[in-house]
Amino acid sequence: MTRIVAGSADIPDSTDVLVVGLGVTGAGVALDAASRGLDVVAVDAFDVAWGTSRFSSKLVHGGLRYLAKGQVGIAKESAVERGILMERTAPHLVRALPMVIPLTPEITGFQAWLARRGVGAGDWLRLLARTRRETLPKPRRISATETRTLAQVVRHDVRGGVLSWDGQLEDDARLVLGIARTAASYGARVHTRTRVLELTGTGALLRDELTGEERRITAKAVINATGVWAGHLVPGITLKPSRGTHVVLRKASLPGVRCAIMAPVPGSSNRFVFALPQPDETFYVGLTDDEVDEIPDVPSVPEEDVDFLLEVISRALEKPLTRDDVVGAYAGLRPLLDSDGSTADLSRKHAVLTSETGVVTIVGGKLTTYRQMAQDAVDAAIARAHLAAGPCRTRNLPLLGAASREELAKVDGPSRLVRRFGTEAPDVLANALALGLSEEEALTPVSAQIPATLAELVFGVTHEGAADVDDLLDRRTRIGLIPADREAARPLAERALALAHR
Repeated sequence: MTRIVAGSADIPDSTDVLVVGLGVTGAGVALDAASRGLDVVAVDAFDVAWGTSRFSSKLVHGGLRYLAKGQVGIAKESAVERGILMERTAPHLVRALPMVIPLTPEITGFQAWLARRGVGAGDWLRLLARTRRETLPKPRRISATETRTLAQVVRHDVRGGVLSWDGQLEDDARLVLGIARTAASYGARVHTRTRVLELTGTGALLRDELTGEERRITAKAVINATGVWAGHLVPGITLKPSRGTHVVLRKASLPGVRCAIMAPVPGSSNRFVFALPQPDETFYVGLTDDEVDEIPDVPSVPEEDVDFLLEVISRALEKPLTRDDVVGAYAGLRPLLDSDGSTADLSRKHAVLTSETGVVTIVGGKLTTYRQMAQDAVDAAIARAHLAAGPCRTRNLPLLGAASREELAKVDGPSRLVRRFGTEAPDVLANALALGLSEEEALTPVSAQIPATLAELVFGVTHEGAADVDDLLDRRTRIGLIPADREAARPLAERALALAHR
């Protein structure tokens, strides 16, 4: 069974481990615990990748920024986990992304030297993490000609650039879905639309958000992985969330760009705004780092964040971007641990906390280090509940669809499906054909600007637990990031739901 289920039907009355939250960390906890041989139930009030996990920059960072702050431990952890994702657990979803800092006249010779030293330190982290050179090429200084070859839109007065490499996700929500479905393949029961009303270290009161039915479940161990909402379920947890905003552009706004463009934030030594090319021919420009007081279900995007991002990235461009270039925007909240200082300076180190009633809560951290966070949380839960379990296996446990790049190149399927589903690409198409679709119907893109297909939308319902149009457009695909595209794709999403449920 590799399916995600919407609603609480078939959830047992008891389990070894109850996991609350199905973002990247909660899904990682479910996989870690299930792969150790434990009985696992994992629930979320909304959907897989509902919160912060779908609102990232879609990067798998190597930890360079933390090294610049002297946080060597977390920098190394990030680099190690990046290598694990790129080479072992999810090579089908993570690829190397070239990233260029254009050396404009505003960047002094000393600042350029610091940038070169910084990417050199990043390569040292790669070596320390034992990530192969074939996976992440060597960083270097490049000429003005090569800079403009990689990014035609940068200013004509650049004197060169600094080229480095990092990991880029095909899609952060697809990573979370892959982790959750892999957990299900190891026996975990993964349920969306299941809200926790009460939580203790021995179980919870659940409510099915589709039917309204309430039921109790007992558990030997309970792990709270709800991110910025962790304090809503467990008293005494104090977080200092920060908002990270991105804007979405069409490819036409940044033509001739084959790399990420990094523009330094004025007045900061190690902060950048990135223009990140996406596989669906859009760009994400981000990101901000601002403390917030309220924690909504879905954060809104302030106008000043949009202005800030456009202003900073435009410093590197020959033709500045304007509001007319912005076709969408999104914001996510980072679950940072509260301490003195601004959110931009807070450590991304994670912590495992145990409440008076015995709930184990995992907070802090970042998307790249989800696997280590999950391991630490499960270790703590096992120790507290004295559970009989095997050792952690996730360091070398491939997600569903994972394979080497050589093997992926041989998969018989459309390139888009292989990028998003790996070796499962033929199964995605076969699933659509089994419902009576022709191959042409299954693989025709929504439109010239929207490459998503009916085959993947149907698979989102039959195998990935999508319960409605929003699930399909906002998390199984990212069509919903652009409001105009959402409306254009709605009829196809409705058709996918009807096909899967007939």
